[in-house]
Amino acid sequence: MQGLMQDWQLTTDRILRHAKINHPNRTIVSRQVDGSITRTTYGEVYDRARRLSSALVARGMKLGDRIGTMAWNNARHMEAWYAIMGVGAICHTLNPRLHPDQLKYIANHAGDSIFFVDLSFVSQLEAVQDELTTIGLYVIMCGPDEMPETTLKNVICFETLLEEGDGDVVWGDFDENTACGLCYTSGTTGNPKGVLYSHRSNTLMGMTAGLPGCMGVDGNDTCLMVVPMFHANAWAITFTAPMTGMNLVMPGPMMDGASIYQLLDEEKCTLSAAVPTVWLMLLNYLEESGHKLPHLREVVIGGSACPRAIMETFDKKYGVTVIHAWGMTETSPLGTMSRIEPELADLDYDQQLSVRLKQGKTPFVIEMRIVDDEGKELPRDGIAFGNLMVRGPIVSRGYFGGEDGDILDADGWFDTGDVATIDPLGYMQITDRSKDVIKSGGEWISSIDLENAALDHPAAAECAVIGMPHPKWDERPLLIVVLKEGMSATAEDFKEFLTGKIAKWWMPDDVVFVDDIPHGPTGKISKLDLRKRFEGYVLPTVKNTGGKKPAGSKEKKKKKKRFSLFGK
Repeated sequence: MQGLMQDWQLTTDRILRHAKINHPNRTIVSRQVDGSITRTTYGEVYDRARRLSSALVARGMKLGDRIGTMAWNNARHMEAWYAIMGVGAICHTLNPRLHPDQLKYIANHAGDSIFFVDLSFVSQLEAVQDELTTIGLYVIMCGPDEMPETTLKNVICFETLLEEGDGDVVWGDFDENTACGLCYTSGTTGNPKGVLYSHRSNTLMGMTAGLPGCMGVDGNDTCLMVVPMFHANAWAITFTAPMTGMNLVMPGPMMDGASIYQLLDEEKCTLSAAVPTVWLMLLNYLEESGHKLPHLREVVIGGSACPRAIMETFDKKYGVTVIHAWGMTETSPLGTMSRIEPELADLDYDQQLSVRLKQGKTPFVIEMRIVDDEGKELPRDGIAFGNLMVRGPIVSRGYFGGEDGDILDADGWFDTGDVATIDPLGYMQITDRSKDVIKSGGEWISSIDLENAALDHPAAAECAVIGMPHPKWDERPLLIVVLKEGMSATAEDFKEFLTGKIAKWWMPDDVVFVDDIPHGPTGKISKLDLRKRFEGYVLPTVKNTGGKKPAGSKEKKKKKKRFSLFGK
């Protein structure tokens, strides 16, 4: 016997329709490419998205078509999202920071038929358009007065295309499991692989992200959405905000500390979300300027591990709570969030901070476990660590086009590629990526924990750790450091600083100072590029080496240290 409830499909068009009916005057603030600020509302975005949708349908867009976007966070991008998804086409967001070869591969593999592009990225597409074999129409996201001279073929201005529509279009009217969005992950080896979201999965993710155990937002909040819309659904904020009536502020291309502070202050933002590098820039700006953050309540930090110093500085100096999060493109993307629950309320600050620095607990829509290399489940004791596995209605069960074949095990678990522990209360902590963990003498060293410990050094601007070959121990850690401008330190300074903060056998065998550390297109440190850079480097603990340090590395002599942002 089945229940007697209405069969109401969870399609994303209902999200924006809900906002139009219940939150029509809540605002969306966008910084444009030229730095100007524009304002709109959910009601206006709904009306314009329907007009855009009808114009696209008139030009041939249909159910299942892939429509590419390469744009900053702004209201036009959001209108394009909902216009595409509303009729069952697939919104395919591309990361403009990718190498041109990857952009070509992704657009062609996806089979994009129409492509929306912000002014900033027109030249990137012009350079590769002859090799983009499926795109029949380019839409430049600007008004007629901003339309650039371009060599793109069959191109139209966003606002001109919008004028072709009349809003007379049917949204929804298809199964909730219909494909909705497509995002290619850079977290794999070989070519990027496409994660194909459904209307159901995105709606569930949007509902989940707004819950108290996650972001816990409502119409009283204003969110500065720094995390890009081309990073796995902008951590579901583009769905959660119109569901809850939360105001949105979108920073466009300007994500330096001063620009982020301006929006946080002038728009009275209560919430924001971004990767750690953004918050380092903001905290440095605040230290230099003396500004405070009177409106900001919480920041969500994900993408890579949050350094302890960032969390402490937000807490103690600005009264802002950091919520540590973890997820991946394959998990839609929020997999865990770390909040202090009642069982831990009586712990002192440092004890609570240690818990908050973990990646956190899963929401209802995802299950998690750790297993050993033979697939045996390991205890949730906070000590055992193993391969992190996830499953649930927001977790991918395959890649677009069948790439990599069956990616789940026999019980439906997806291997995240992370190594983690889970404690008895369910708090998960990433100890490393499985490909980055350092295996020394049969034991594992967490490169993430070692990096974060080194980053607390007052002279450290950025740190990375990779494993280097060792004839006795298999691998030993090499600490790579970028120093803050105007500051100096030696390898011995860092080793002395780390003494007592890490296990003795974790101590790096060497510390190398460099001008820069390479990052991937999503802002994460590229360990692959670091390994290439240090290929052939031999640790000083290896006798009879004859090895050389890579070009660009240097030893810094110790000088008087200036005041550090983190008060060390």
